[in-house]
Amino acid sequence: MIRPKVFLHGVPDTPALWGPVISHLGLPDEVIHTPSMPGFGTEIPQGFDCTKEVYVDWFLGYVSALNGPVDVVGHDWGAIITARAVSLRPELFATWTISNAAPHVDYEWHRMAKMWQTPIIGELIQILTQPKALAKALKEQGLPGDLARHEAAAYDGRMKRAILKLYRSAKNVSHEWDREIDQMHNRGLVFWGERDPYVPHWVGTDFAKRTGARMVSLPGAAHWSIVEKSDQLAIELKTLWAET
Repeated sequence: MIRPKVFLHGVPDTPALWGPVISHLGLPDEVIHTPSMPGFGTEIPQGFDCTKEVYVDWFLGYVSALNGPVDVVGHDWGAIITARAVSLRPELFATWTISNAAPHVDYEWHRMAKMWQTPIIGELIQILTQPKALAKALKEQGLPGDLARHEAAAYDGRMKRAILKLYRSAKNVSHEWDREIDQMHNRGLVFWGERDPYVPHWVGTDFAKRTGARMVSLPGAAHWSIVEKSDQLAIELKTLWAET
């Protein structure tokens, strides 16, 4: 029996980001789960306030409903939420993989995150962010043109509001969630594009050392390494999953 595989995207993305690696994995459809974070290409449920804690609770509820334990893969905010979820409920996860984001007390938020976290400035940035320009930026950072356009088209008012609320709840996320990291088991993989302009490579290497996870560094890849190196990610995931 194949364990459920759960793939959690980040910001400003949708589950479409996982298409390339899923195509390389060759898994049956029934074991693949690619939930949309509420507000990211989906409606925001009544009372869902899009804070980091609410997203973690939502994700734990999602995983708990599956016939687990599961193999989880998270990128960007999906990686941060994955790390938190595994630290709180390690028994739900057979293995975990994170890519190009992780909580680290010495990490300082990148420039765009700081702007999103600033009232008025964040709202202005969101108003000025248009699909055509976003698609161009995503393509320049390694996404194929069709995928870049798809993700940019999903960057609507709901997603913009969700991003502001999420980032404003997370100014001190690394400090607030640091202690529980030691509760994560070591059946993990850290997959990291070294050219990431948002989260430095040392964040990934430190996180891998702390948790005992295997580190895979990708010198030619940037933030969206899961797409740029989707074939290599598939190989690494198969290896990890076969070990447990």
